[in-house]
Amino acid sequence: MPTDVDRQLARSSEFLDRTRERYGSLSKRAKKRRDAEILKRLGRIAGADFAIVIVAMIFGWFVPLGMGGALLVMALLIATTLALAIFPLVEAPSAEKLVQVPLKALPLRTEQWLETQRPALPAPARTLADSIGVKLETLAPQLAELSEESPAANEVRKLVGEQLPELVKGYQRVPESLRAVERNGRTPNQQLEDGLKLIDDEIAEMSAQLAEGDLDLLATKGRYLQIKYQGDEGIV
Repeated sequence: MPTDVDRQLARSSEFLDRTRERYGSLSKRAKKRRDAEILKRLGRIAGADFAIVIVAMIFGWFVPLGMGGALLVMALLIATTLALAIFPLVEAPSAEKLVQVPLKALPLRTEQWLETQRPALPAPARTLADSIGVKLETLAPQLAELSEESPAANEVRKLVGEQLPELVKGYQRVPESLRAVERNGRTPNQQLEDGLKLIDDEIAEMSAQLAEGDLDLLATKGRYLQIKYQGDEGIV
């Protein structure tokens, strides 16, 4: 018969397997995004440098460039290459601008914004932020046929574009020295984790309802998350 030690080892092994599977998926997503960005950068660099060379050649047919002109073209090629290699292809939106993002692009833009906030979050909240990122990636293609004016779209926008940033920003406004101090029965760190878990679950449920085509339920449920926990003053 298996002993308590055997059962504990089995549970530990299952937990490690789930953890490896989860973070393997996250690392694949990150690698896929990074590879796609590298290809885009290389394409833009090649296109820009090609255009500079063509313009220089055409100009050189009419006005000899000489050594100075050749050095200027070389400097322009180097500057363009460095600029396109260093600066981001798409600037991550601010939390305030997320509400203006078109619905179809909202999950991806929110995920990009959340990634920029990740270093400032405590370790357990980072895990939840990663989980939310996975679900946002799944949600994105499901919104392709959803009308911007539909009640269901309003619920998605409220949760993803308003309540999630509001929760994270509220936590960041708390002085670091007070984030582990209990207030109203919970610390700000715990409040953040609880709120992110609620949002993670809600996004999963939204995705399931969209997959089932149950837009009426999604639209009428009234998703007013209790981020401030029914009368608490919340994180802030």
